[in-house]
Amino acid sequence: MTITMYGIPNCDTIKKAKKWLEAEGVDYQFHDYRKQGIDKAMVETFCQQLGWENVLNKRGTTYRQLTQEQKDNLNEANAIELLVEQPAMIKRPILVNGNDYHLGFKADQYAAIFS
Repeated sequence: MTITMYGIPNCDTIKKAKKWLEAEGVDYQFHDYRKQGIDKAMVETFCQQLGWENVLNKRGTTYRQLTQEQKDNLNEANAIELLVEQPAMIKRPILVNGNDYHLGFKADQYAAIFS
């Protein structure tokens, strides 16, 4: 079974998650949004699996740069469009383990996933 982590390599949370996986000997692939790209189908799948409001990172700089009108009128359809245009707004990492989708990184959470 292929495990894929989605994100951007310079993200601190991604670095911690990668370090944890490597320390535990978990074989995974890393999908870099900036190098390997992202498309609408991928974002739609993330949103179906995890909920668009969870996938949208509201703490990041990119989100804070949106206009108030954009923030006020967010719904699943326009959030997906924004996430495709601005993958930095996708909460990181998204870990896909077979048919299971996981969002974010906490050592306890990963320990439970890979126990």
